[in-house]
Amino acid sequence: MSTSDPRSTDEFIKGLWKENPVFVQVLGMCPVLAVTNSAINAIAMGLATLFVVVMSNTVVSALRRVIPKQVRIVTYILIIATFVTVADYLIQAISLDLHKALGAFISLIVVNCLILGRAEAFASKNTIGRSMLDGLGMGLGFAFALFCLGGVREILGSGSLFGYALFHDGFQPWVIMVLPAGGFFTLAGWLLLFNHMSLRAKARAATKAAAKAAEAGS
Repeated sequence: MSTSDPRSTDEFIKGLWKENPVFVQVLGMCPVLAVTNSAINAIAMGLATLFVVVMSNTVVSALRRVIPKQVRIVTYILIIATFVTVADYLIQAISLDLHKALGAFISLIVVNCLILGRAEAFASKNTIGRSMLDGLGMGLGFAFALFCLGGVREILGSGSLFGYALFHDGFQPWVIMVLPAGGFFTLAGWLLLFNHMSLRAKARAATKAAAKAAEAGS
């Protein structure tokens, strides 16, 4: 199927909003809560996860007809671990400080249920083009969610964004926001906002559908 097919485009869009890995599916909570104490850490982890999910989806889809069903999960994990190793070395080559800040959570991308879930539920059953778009959408949705958390926590917890001060010297940082508890508070706030917006969208859609039904019946 061509990637220009509307259904293929939907595979990309759904990961950004309708099926966002964090705000809707609530997946990958370990890095979401652990590395989002700053925007740069959140972006780095998001991009690393994006790279792994796109590449693993592509390879799994390309090999889906030759991977025996009995060893498919082990094979998927091996493929994911290969790309995680590549991402680990790339981050280390770009910035040792960033690599140290992310620590073991880079390696833990291997067990991120988002990546293995997309490989098993989607890439193993669809074409390479659709699998790439699915991975791209889910990866960008995950990176966007991490940035939302990391940005808020850094602004309130440090008074800065990407290391640049945003407030005058009198600003008192909310220290709790850069601590583990701050991750839970921020995630809860974003989930509340996201669910509120989703419910309003559904209510508007239901109202429009009812109005159209009333017009058709009159």
